[in-house]
Amino acid sequence: MASNAAVHLRRGRDSASKRRHPWIFSGAIHRVEGAPGAGDTVDVFDADGRFLGRGAYSPKSQISVRMWVFADGDGEAPEIDGAWLHGRIRRAVAARTDPVSGEGTPGDAGATGNDGGRLVHAESDGLPGLVVDRYGDVLVCQFLSAGAERWRSAVVDALGDLLTPRTIWERSDSPVRAKEGLAPRTGLLAGVEPPDPVRIEEGGRPVLVDVRAGHKTGFYLDQRPNRALLTEIVGRRCSGGEVLNAFAYTGTFAVAALAGGAESVVNVEASAPALDLARKHVELAGFPEDAVSHVEGNVFSELRGYRAEGRRFDLVVLDPPKFADARSRVDKASRGYKDINLLAFQLLRPGGLLMTFSCSGAVSADLFQKIVAGAALDSRRDVAILDRLGAGDDHPTSLAFPEGSYLKGLLCRVDDP
Repeated sequence: MASNAAVHLRRGRDSASKRRHPWIFSGAIHRVEGAPGAGDTVDVFDADGRFLGRGAYSPKSQISVRMWVFADGDGEAPEIDGAWLHGRIRRAVAARTDPVSGEGTPGDAGATGNDGGRLVHAESDGLPGLVVDRYGDVLVCQFLSAGAERWRSAVVDALGDLLTPRTIWERSDSPVRAKEGLAPRTGLLAGVEPPDPVRIEEGGRPVLVDVRAGHKTGFYLDQRPNRALLTEIVGRRCSGGEVLNAFAYTGTFAVAALAGGAESVVNVEASAPALDLARKHVELAGFPEDAVSHVEGNVFSELRGYRAEGRRFDLVVLDPPKFADARSRVDKASRGYKDINLLAFQLLRPGGLLMTFSCSGAVSADLFQKIVAGAALDSRRDVAILDRLGAGDDHPTSLAFPEGSYLKGLLCRVDDP
């Protein structure tokens, strides 16, 4: 065993680590041996001195250790070095690539018509704090923890070796880096400057991605299966109907609805640049310009205005940004989710459909369903759940890390008599 610094856990506070949960909070630590710096590897021991595994130390975060690897049945674990990291990234990439068709490899849309997706999903791929998304031959990385930051150069080397992308771009500008004591950073990591915007395909239709300033790494890749489902649902249940797409971002849910046969869509979005891309998406997909109305404004205010006008829709999509980035904000977020879902129920025609989401990891699926149920009750309408929704399979959830299942959604039908 190498001479890493060591972290010893408190009795009664080591149970989560024994269940292979990757986070160790500061309050669970009894003592630290050595003087580990930010991102340094530490050996972790339970209260009885048994070796549990190795993780990255973060002295400024409430999450003091994020585990890289747990001990096997013999009490052994590999050293954390460049070769280990290369192998772990290779494993993540291989899990997303069909070994027969090769679909999923960067730059090749293949039979699926998709050339964008997530390659590394942080803790759920055993790489805490590291996110890697691919947009054709452009890779976008987020280094969100001290451990991921420590191995930044090795990550870039591994991605270049495994995938030979044209561009590796960094979008480490998430607010969560501040909790790790890290400043935001964006820019070119390897290769050439990316196009502005980057063009990919989803379901065989073009999508424009702003990797420099767009949300997350530029696009909501996690919603891909739900956009495909929307096309199917519109085709089966409300072809020729009117759709409201709230928190529209760049309008890809609107294009999905039009592809299913919607007569018209209203995009409501606060960001003017996002709506500019939404207009381009309608044009690139070959739909009439007047099939979509693009409304720049506060979604809550706009929907209240539609309610006052007596306006009604056949289907409403609610895909809001994260309302709660910590457990302390769950109550306030719950009120926001209830308010917006109440408005949606009030805007639906009898038999209408609501596709509603929360991407707040601190809001559980059970709580989200209770919030939507409360909104339905306050709207005085009978509502049934048709389906429960989540992210695509390129956003896996480790059974030891349920927090990774951040995106949850419901497909609901208004069943007024």
